Amino acid sequence: MANASLSKRQAILDAVPSAKPVIREMTQAEWDLRVNHAAALRMGYHLNWNRSINNHITVRLPGGEGRFLMNPRGSGWDEATASSLVTTDYDGATHSHSGVRLAPAGFNFHSGILKARPDLNCVIHVHPIEAVVLSATMGGLKIVDQPGCYIYDEWGEHDFEGFAQEADEVPRILRDLGDDKHLLMMWNHGLLSVGRSIAEAFFYMLKFVEACRLYERVLATGDEVRTLPKEVLEFTRSQIAAKRASPDFGLEEWNYFLRTAERLYPDLAT
Repeated sequence: MANASLSKRQAILDAVPSAKPVIREMTQAEWDLRVNHAAALRMGYHLNWNRSINNHITVRLPGGEGRFLMNPRGSGWDEATASSLVTTDYDGATHSHSGVRLAPAGFNFHSGILKARPDLNCVIHVHPIEAVVLSATMGGLKIVDQPGCYIYDEWGEHDFEGFAQEADEVPRILRDLGDDKHLLMMWNHGLLSVGRSIAEAFFYMLKFVEACRLYERVLATGDEVRTLPKEVLEFTRSQIAAKRASPDFGLEEWNYFLRTAERLYPDLAT
């Protein structure tokens, strides 16, 4: 994990277009979280989850003050750095930068999920084209390979209602996500993942996007799909139940992606 100098821990640098930094104390734990958050955004860009200024990853800050980190509006995921991430709260106030903007729809449901679910610490939402393709079909996603079994019976489904900036949609998103799942197929829209950590949410999103990419290509062959029997899917899910229950679920994989991000994007820890 990248080390931060004292000056980096004490100040949020001016890395957001049109925003001004607010100088304040920062713990090493927050700086490390910011580095991991920036790495998740950079790797999401690298993996083609998002190549625009849309979509968000939010991460709860420790301390129980109802504050969390969010990438700012107008900034691409490939531009994310530890100091560019905005500290905000459930009311939308910003505590790290002045003059910064947050996307209304993204803030609405990301903040709503974090506020309602104290057991979750990270939310990821993306629109990868292969996932949007399947979200626009009646059949949706089917699990047809071994890696996909990690997310079998792990996603809910949410109907498109327009831009998700209306407060009254948040309870329906929470209902459709459920208390026991980590993924949401947002019909005609995209994907959402949640987790106890960046590592867990990233792992689930990785498997979700990969499963969508594979199934879209399988359908494109035009051949009859060789499906996996339900009892096999359920048995395979049971084989990894203990692994999934661990608070470190996804950490080994995430550490690889963090190292990759640090090699590819040495400026992310600035």
